[in-house]
Amino acid sequence: MSDRGDISRRGFFKKASAVSVGAFGLPYVIPSSVFSKGRILPSERITVGFIGTGKQSRSVLLRGFLGQSSCQTVAVCDVDSRKREHARQMVDKKYKGCSEIHDFRDLIARDDIDAVVVATPDHWHAIPSIRAMKAGKDVYCEKPLSLTIEEARAMADTTRRYGRVLQTGSMQRSDMKFRFACELVRNGYIGDIKNVVVNVGGPPSECNLPAEPVLNELDWDMWLGPAPWRPYNSDIAPPIERDVFPNFRSYRDYAGGGMTDWGAHHFDIAQWALGMDHTGPVEIIPPNDKDVSVLTYKYANGVVMTREGTANGVLFNGTKGKVEVNRGYLKTWPDKLARVQLSPSDEHLYASPDHYRDFLDCIRTRKKPICDVEIGCRSATVCHIGNIAYLLERPLKWDPVKERFVGDEDANRHLSRSMRGPWRL
Repeated sequence: MSDRGDISRRGFFKKASAVSVGAFGLPYVIPSSVFSKGRILPSERITVGFIGTGKQSRSVLLRGFLGQSSCQTVAVCDVDSRKREHARQMVDKKYKGCSEIHDFRDLIARDDIDAVVVATPDHWHAIPSIRAMKAGKDVYCEKPLSLTIEEARAMADTTRRYGRVLQTGSMQRSDMKFRFACELVRNGYIGDIKNVVVNVGGPPSECNLPAEPVLNELDWDMWLGPAPWRPYNSDIAPPIERDVFPNFRSYRDYAGGGMTDWGAHHFDIAQWALGMDHTGPVEIIPPNDKDVSVLTYKYANGVVMTREGTANGVLFNGTKGKVEVNRGYLKTWPDKLARVQLSPSDEHLYASPDHYRDFLDCIRTRKKPICDVEIGCRSATVCHIGNIAYLLERPLKWDPVKERFVGDEDANRHLSRSMRGPWRL
């Protein structure tokens, strides 16, 4: 499938030809108006399968994709049968015939699915994404891209090797305010950047929650997958009737705490504004209760980025002004910077009005989406190296080209994690 152009159009021609020739013995002529803008036939829709139907998937992602006329969800997969059934019922309100699947491998094996949405807990992002791409499917993967730096690099390399499209779910890039703030920085409207302040949560902790009886509807061993085995606790995977976001991101075995949760959004915007989408910091200094009070990143060009609670989202401090941005919020110093009209000679960043639509459009065009896998890899890496510095409690040197810590094999051991069998990348 890697050499396909417009997948759905090819599928439509194939189906139409088979029906018409078989029924009438004559070639079928398709009027050009069939493919006119705004008219999408069922056979033209990109078919999508969901892997993971938890709170984020049902309340945000599934609704988002159901709102796109150019795609149709045909299968939902989850290890919790009640969440899976609820997602299928949501789909059935718009499209009949959606399948429920327990094992993601069975969903990936279906040849009638063009793309998958991976909305699992973070420790399950890499394996399904990589297997789906090897099977010829494009992927929308929730942020953060991965649990480890090794996984992120493997996902990026697989995307390129198999010619796939992977959109990372760092959807702030598809928000006009964030794009405009980054354009002000990129084009020098606030002068040379002195420092960037990013307000996100802290690192994860070890999980010591007490054991609880496993839910009847939940395959707990499959939920854990490559993560170390531990007893079930509803804080990690709550039953559907609680209707709350699970707290697995607080624990190191499954995620990276607030650092990777909101960090995959706000550090991502900092990287975009600084023009660092394909590289990253070169030094990470954790707080030490002495001369360093906050997590500090240093870039090769001298820019310093800190993680602290003094910013409303992301704050860029320049020699001629400042810009601060968050969801639904943009403030500049001086105020007039907020009214800047970019000139044709200014750098205009990728404009995406909708993160899901951008992904679907790129499936058809085979272009890289606004939050391409390499961008997701680099932004996740910023979060991960910060967490490693927190864990080791000492400064680290980072080589963004080799993607390794410099002269520090103890730190490099944290680039990957062992996986519980039989799972592996």
